[in-house]
Amino acid sequence: MKTGLILVDIQNDYFKGGRMELVGMDAASATANKLLTFFRENQWPTFHIQHVAIREGATFFLPDTKGMKIHDSVKPRSDDLVIQKHYPNSFRETPLLDKLKDTGVESVVICGAMSHMCIDATTRAAADLDFKCTVIHDGCATQNLDFGKKKVLAEDVHASFMAALGSAYAKVMSCTEFISKIKNDD
Repeated sequence: MKTGLILVDIQNDYFKGGRMELVGMDAASATANKLLTFFRENQWPTFHIQHVAIREGATFFLPDTKGMKIHDSVKPRSDDLVIQKHYPNSFRETPLLDKLKDTGVESVVICGAMSHMCIDATTRAAADLDFKCTVIHDGCATQNLDFGKKKVLAEDVHASFMAALGSAYAKVMSCTEFISKIKNDD
């Protein structure tokens, strides 16, 4: 079964000094870099997803800003496919589905940001489109959220969404577990 890597929104605005700094983004991008290197070494397809904010009132990933650029830790090569999106779901109004089908991908590995938004939306959509999904939990990051008067810490937001995705939509594992499983299956 051909596997593709989907790197979601690993963009400058999510890092220190960006317009929407996330908790744990440096560690998540380092893991994403390991995955990207592994996929490149095996000559497996990779898909960089880049969010470009077009809705009125958007405050980050604004067009033609440094913040919307893909972070250097997973910098696309000239032959890498970069798909721009405008919604949390990486499939919505993008060519991602066609590109996955064109390359024969049946299984996707997903990492990036934010766990509670674009990772969740993209994983659920991929599963609904009959892709076998794996989410690399240590390759994802999110932020603290507020619900009413309660502050929900990023680690709890992340754990809740990984648990939910793992219950019905994807295998959720670490990068090390994923790479070990692939090597052991060969």
